[in-house]
Amino acid sequence: MRKSRSEMDALINDIVNEPKRDNSAYLAAIAEARDAIAKAEAHFGVPVKVTTKTKAKANGKFVVKLIFEKAD
Repeated sequence: MRKSRSEMDALINDIVNEPKRDNSAYLAAIAEARDAIAKAEAHFGVPVKVTTKTKAKANGKFVVKLIFEKAD
């Protein structure tokens, strides 16, 4: 189904004017994880291997646990 030029312009305009998603909490969590990796590497003195464990709690929280060990 082809759309006319004005329909496409309206669609693009709607996309451009959509409210932007706030990613600040995500970016802060990623920065905290990177800091933790850097601290673990400084502690061990070598690169580290990171594994995760996740858990959805009954109170609605989603917990992510980072586990660091020396890389092989």
